[in-house]
Amino acid sequence: MTDINAFIDDKVKSNDVFLFMKGSPDFPQCGFSGQVVQILNYLGVDYESANVLESDDLRQGIKDYSNWPTIPQLYVKGEFVGGCDIIREMFQAGELQKTFEDKGIAVSQSA
Repeated sequence: MTDINAFIDDKVKSNDVFLFMKGSPDFPQCGFSGQVVQILNYLGVDYESANVLESDDLRQGIKDYSNWPTIPQLYVKGEFVGGCDIIREMFQAGELQKTFEDKGIAVSQSA
C-alpha cells in the first residue's frame, strides 16, 4: 500500500457506509468494534469494513485521516460520523437511524 490516504479515501467515498474496525464483522477483535457491528447489524444497514489490525499503515493512517484517535470509525456517505461511544449514543437517541435515513440509506429496524 503506497498511499494509505488514497486507499482510505477510496473506501470512504466509494461505499455508502464504511467501518474501519479491529477485526471483521464476523470476528470483531475488540469490544468497541463489536458494539458498532452489533448496532449496524441490528439496524440492517448494508456496510463494508476494513480490519486495521492487518496493517500498521492503515491503523495509523485512519487516525490521521479523520484526526480521531480511536478505532472503530464509521463513515456514512463520505463523512466521518464517529467512534463507538458516539455511535452508541446516537443509536440510543434514534439519531443514527435518522442520519442513515436522511442520507438515503435503508434501515430495516428502528429502535
